[in-house]
Amino acid sequence: MDTRQYIADTGRQARQASRRMARSTTGERNLALQAIAEALLDARASVLEANGRDLARGRENGLEPALLDRLELTEERFSAMVEGLEQIVALPDPVGAITDLNYRPSGIQVGKMRVPLGVVGIIYESRPNVTVDAAALCLKSGNATILRGGSEAFDSNQAIAAAIGQGLEKAGLPATAVQVLATTDRDAVGELISQPEHLDVIVPRGGKGLIERISADARVPVIKHLDGNCHTYIDNEADPAMAIRVAYNAKTQRYGTCNTTETLLVAETLAAEVLPELCNLYRDAGVTLRGCERSRGIVAEMETATEEDWSEEYLAPVLAVKVVKDLDEALEHIQRYSSGHTEAIITENWHLARRFLAEVDSSSVMVNASTRFADGFEYGLGAEIGISTDKLHARGPVGLEGLTSLKWVVLGDGHVRA
Repeated sequence: MDTRQYIADTGRQARQASRRMARSTTGERNLALQAIAEALLDARASVLEANGRDLARGRENGLEPALLDRLELTEERFSAMVEGLEQIVALPDPVGAITDLNYRPSGIQVGKMRVPLGVVGIIYESRPNVTVDAAALCLKSGNATILRGGSEAFDSNQAIAAAIGQGLEKAGLPATAVQVLATTDRDAVGELISQPEHLDVIVPRGGKGLIERISADARVPVIKHLDGNCHTYIDNEADPAMAIRVAYNAKTQRYGTCNTTETLLVAETLAAEVLPELCNLYRDAGVTLRGCERSRGIVAEMETATEEDWSEEYLAPVLAVKVVKDLDEALEHIQRYSSGHTEAIITENWHLARRFLAEVDSSSVMVNASTRFADGFEYGLGAEIGISTDKLHARGPVGLEGLTSLKWVVLGDGHVRA
């Protein structure tokens, strides 16, 4: 296979399909999603069989247990994948909505219409359920998409792609509106991200190495976040019981996610009260604590934190702990070390809370809530395509609206400019 030619052909087909998707109705797109759900249910046995081949190959190749777990499609995960399609059908359609429509002194009306981005390229690893989630979100928002899954999930993704194509054709939409690359050639990624004439945006989902490479090499705009070094700050005016409960959840509810708290900051006047109890809970949960000198003076069994710990996204039961003087020192630490993903403050002082909201420059900022809420589903977006720590064009969890853009519309009745 000539990879360059294959990717160019795929891009041209996606661009052509995007024009049909741009004029599709909400009903057509919802019908397509329902047809895809039915096709997946009919293909359940073949999809799970393909997934079994991927798992067997992964074990032979020494794939880590955590990656094998992400790769596996159990019966329960398959059902959840199909159910996710129904949930996206139920979401409001942002496409075509006209907002901010106002009359101008000339008599014309000026407003903004929400429109699809066009062609969305998505590059991801391991989880085959992402193939369905990504395809569904792109279709619902009126886009065509090119999907490049990891080689470890190749058979699973191709089986899923076949069902998606059947569903699109049944609904009268082009099967090329969703194309899953049928190659494991590593050069395919480089070719894909070098086609601004065919793709409007790239969304990488995976490890930091993948995202750094895409960000550095892409000639197409990228929606991404590199890592999730999230902070929880316990203020000196926090309710101790609330602080302990929220900080514990923010770290231990799930370890391997980008919205898990990786650094705990505690105001000095409350540190002696909350740290011993909180650290006992962390220890019982198997969390390794790495503390500054002042925090180790309160809880001696902490390991000594290094400079690198303040910037680390552990994705593991490890937590960096630092005692700070006050909100100002906490803000300074966050500004220096945060990845711009999610930060939270625990406080009863709403003046300080509003300062935190205004001054922390992250995609999600929270008051008295666990950072684990930084998620498209929890925000009411339904499934998400990913989380963006960029400021343009989308920020935070990227759902349907994040896969659209705005254009100006002008309504007149024979108006001419004087």
